[in-house]
Amino acid sequence: MTRSTADPAHASLKPAGGGLSANEARARELLNRDWRLLVGGELRCAQSGAAFPVTSPYTEERIALVPDGGQADADAAVACAKEAFTAWSARTAADRADLVLRLADAVERRAGDLALLDAVDGGAPIAVMADDVAFAVQTLRYFAGLALELKGTTTPASENLHFTERQPYGVVAKIIPFNHPALFAISKVAAPLVAGNSVVLKPAEATPLSALLFGEICRGVLPAGLVNVVVGDGPLVPDALVRHRDVHRIGFTGSEATGRAIQRAAAEVAVKQVTLELGGKNALIAFPDADPEEVAEGAVRGMNFTWSGQSCGSTSRLLVHSAIADDVLRRIAELLADRVYESPLSPTAVQGTIVNRSQYRRILDFIEAAVAEGAEIAAGGGPPGGDVPGLFIEPTVLDQVRRDHRVANEEVFGPVLSVIRWTDEQEAIEIANGVRYGLTGSVYTNDIRRAHRVTRALETGYVWINGSGRHFMGVPFGGWKNSGTGHEEALEELLSYSRLKSVNVMLHATGTDTERAKNS
Repeated sequence: MTRSTADPAHASLKPAGGGLSANEARARELLNRDWRLLVGGELRCAQSGAAFPVTSPYTEERIALVPDGGQADADAAVACAKEAFTAWSARTAADRADLVLRLADAVERRAGDLALLDAVDGGAPIAVMADDVAFAVQTLRYFAGLALELKGTTTPASENLHFTERQPYGVVAKIIPFNHPALFAISKVAAPLVAGNSVVLKPAEATPLSALLFGEICRGVLPAGLVNVVVGDGPLVPDALVRHRDVHRIGFTGSEATGRAIQRAAAEVAVKQVTLELGGKNALIAFPDADPEEVAEGAVRGMNFTWSGQSCGSTSRLLVHSAIADDVLRRIAELLADRVYESPLSPTAVQGTIVNRSQYRRILDFIEAAVAEGAEIAAGGGPPGGDVPGLFIEPTVLDQVRRDHRVANEEVFGPVLSVIRWTDEQEAIEIANGVRYGLTGSVYTNDIRRAHRVTRALETGYVWINGSGRHFMGVPFGGWKNSGTGHEEALEELLSYSRLKSVNVMLHATGTDTERAKNS
């Protein structure tokens, strides 16, 4: 991976014309390096010597050349993680928490650089990515603060002593998607580390740069081999990790299809603990007593249009009562009007790109198919007009969507909001529950009884009443049905990275031994 000054991997971060902004100049400095995997505390090329390009979805030019890891790299990372686990798990929970707090401080010092890299290779606005990094730092500190909650209980089952204790699994594989690169890379290792495990992190090949920089940060703080970062362009690395006999715990965030494939692959080797945070086709239900202005704002916020709807938690179905539907749609169109499509490195950017051209084409196909089925475009509908660079798709609102339309059932993972009108409460609940997913939901109404009645009826794991989009640290986040297994962002996540052991201390003879003692 020798680099020359003419290496096209460091092409312009903006279209031709004009000077570089401070963010663009700093991004160039960050990209001007030889990227390395982190294995056993060493920064390495892939053992095969192979590398693959990473492109900017704004310029569609190559910005980096990244090691293309494979089976050998995954195996080496697991071996190093297994070796590091022994000493790490022997530390007290408080000692582990102290080191995770030091890691949080180190990440915070590089927060600007991590956000820049996410904006460059992911295309989301830098202000949004800065919030992601801040939340990731908060997550590290939150789980460090929970370290002493890794406790057991005593049970008065007999005159003897019966207690439980929690012990770590060993090597944990964490496989993360492209949409929140730094947030997921950093936050997803917090609970496993505090619980006493070692980690092999596999970032998405589309957006690996901040995770690789995070690996460098870990190298300066943590014991060698405790966190390893291995990426490859394809399924070799994740498949090797999932099937490795020394990986006993797997955490995956991504698509439903990949999640099910991971379950199958893991089960072919051994019985493993697998948690999955998968897709969603989430519904926001708006009742006629709700304020159309608040519903519109909640729909726009919940749809995550800022990073082009590329979020599994997006409320991508707006189930709005016919009595307020026109007012709500009119206000949504006003909120989405006059959007400026600019470089994700601009501090004023409010609209992100699609991550790559294949996903871009897939989203446009969804919109075209929906219109062919009878949906009507109420806002957006395609690429922005004019000479706008980058893989942008306008925030799109589809009215007159029916519950049997493909766009009403499949996860688009793009800036497409499907509007379904209804008149009966039970009908709205049936539509909301009529998909195979069950991640998030939202209910807008001023009737407290109705709010709780409908919330309880929704087959989803995370629900807002008169709100949308926001996550709250300490509130368990996780899906039902095909949206996944397990919970994150709360104590439940920390405990899930430990195993419960029951211990029986025989202080007294029991059963026939007791009777024998009495008769002697």
